[in-house]
Amino acid sequence: MEVITADMIGYAAAILTTLSFLPQAVMTIKTRDTESLSLGMYSAFTLGVFFWLMYGFIIKNKAIIYANSVTLVLAATILSVKIYNSFFKREVTED
Repeated sequence: MEVITADMIGYAAAILTTLSFLPQAVMTIKTRDTESLSLGMYSAFTLGVFFWLMYGFIIKNKAIIYANSVTLVLAATILSVKIYNSFFKREVTED
């Protein structure tokens, strides 16, 4: 019987949290629809993921580095589409 290590738990968490974000990224890239997404939330989230990535590099934790690298690309892509739609495409918002 193999012992579960902290690294195994870290990789499991990294895989699950990154994969859970993938459907939103795929849907946003596919439809370009960001009307229901909060610009403030995605800005803060993307910055937070960037800081987690920097933290991973500082402590040399591969699970944190891998997961946050992928998540940062996905979050930055969604944020870019949201910014484009908000400022250039003029999203329709309901009052």
